[in-house]
Amino acid sequence: MSTPRAATASEAEVPTGSRRAVAVVIGVVFLDLLGFGVVIPVLPFYVRSFGVSDVFIGLLAASYSLAQFLAAPTLGRLSDRRGRRPVITLSVVVAAVAWTVFGLAAEVEAVAGTTAALATLFASRTLAGAAGGNIAAAQAYVADVTPRERRAGALGLVGAAFSLGFVFGPALGGVAASDPVVAAAREFLPSFVPATRFSLPSFLAAGLSVSAAVAATVVLREPERTRPAAERVSLVGQFRSALADADLRPLVTAFFLVSLAFAGIQVMFIPFAADFYGYDATGAALFLTYIGVLGTVNQGVLVGRLERRLGAVSLALAGGVSLAAALALLPFSPDVGRLLPAVGGPAWLTGGLVALLFAGFLLSFGNGALSVSLSTLVSTRASDETQGAAFGVTQGAGSLGRTVGPPLAGVAYVLAYWSPFVAGAVVLLPVLAWLAAERRRGAGSADRGPPSE
Repeated sequence: MSTPRAATASEAEVPTGSRRAVAVVIGVVFLDLLGFGVVIPVLPFYVRSFGVSDVFIGLLAASYSLAQFLAAPTLGRLSDRRGRRPVITLSVVVAAVAWTVFGLAAEVEAVAGTTAALATLFASRTLAGAAGGNIAAAQAYVADVTPRERRAGALGLVGAAFSLGFVFGPALGGVAASDPVVAAAREFLPSFVPATRFSLPSFLAAGLSVSAAVAATVVLREPERTRPAAERVSLVGQFRSALADADLRPLVTAFFLVSLAFAGIQVMFIPFAADFYGYDATGAALFLTYIGVLGTVNQGVLVGRLERRLGAVSLALAGGVSLAAALALLPFSPDVGRLLPAVGGPAWLTGGLVALLFAGFLLSFGNGALSVSLSTLVSTRASDETQGAAFGVTQGAGSLGRTVGPPLAGVAYVLAYWSPFVAGAVVLLPVLAWLAAERRRGAGSADRGPPSE
């Protein structure tokens, strides 16, 4: 059934009957990711406050992703069997507990020492990572209430919620950690509540997770769908089944490789920006905000429209090419900038910055188009009964890539600053080759899913 060209933008993305359901789950995801983003600015300084090596910052990141890798397939399959709503609700409650514990690590150090404090940080981050596996249930929920031909737009809105969380979350965290807010909190909060530049952002993140849990409990409704028969399948068994499926196997591999390729940006961009552009934390945050705003526009507006015109496979291929180009360009942006003609304007608008901003544009579009299109392919190539399991396995593969990638990117940057970025572009080549082959076979519109009843 075609959608009239005169439809509004929101109607074009999601049919009227399911727009409210999608809006609610996107709101829950946004609140959850907003809480995650709040902690980002303070985490490195929090770790350093215990007098330990910066290596622990990377290890904390890996612990979150590893827990998400282990939890996402389980939560996805559990949502198939028990329902999307209870899984989403329980996971955000667990996240609230995790962020609360995270904010108490300094108090643990005062009582039991640094080792116990670090153990508290790792335990809370691991718990938060496990709760973060709920994205599989959220994506499956959106797929449940959205027709196949409109899923790219709806899943793009989920991606936009992610981007908005990373735009506004760090800003809120910075405000919560500021001296005036800390001073006001110490004056008005009860004496037994620790009020520091580390605890307040953590407690704010916990509060946002509680808000998400309330929204999920009060407003979210379980979608109507066919549920599979109850069965016990191990994590290894889920991956083995997915890898044995001719349609899902390349998607699981693609999610892993894309996440592995992106690790260089996630971990080493700020050191690169400091080393070659002289950026401090504020300058790097401004650039990340630029990426986040672009990501919100791309995934919330542009991707859905392009997918309907090009098809999911063609859009994924375009996104992959754009992401690979961004990774290859980024480390050489200062050199490219010196080759550009004078741009005029304010003194800070250098050729190097122009090249960096262009790389950021390619990065944002490529990541948004590729991730949303791959998610659309998952939703259309899995049966209606196994949406959650399929999303769980593919998101788990992505989390595994984010677990393996950061340590490798850190070592590569020390050996040669450009190597983690260029290596990421190379890692994407098998994904691009597969997508090009799919496009040649005429699979340009994600219509190879199981036949509808």
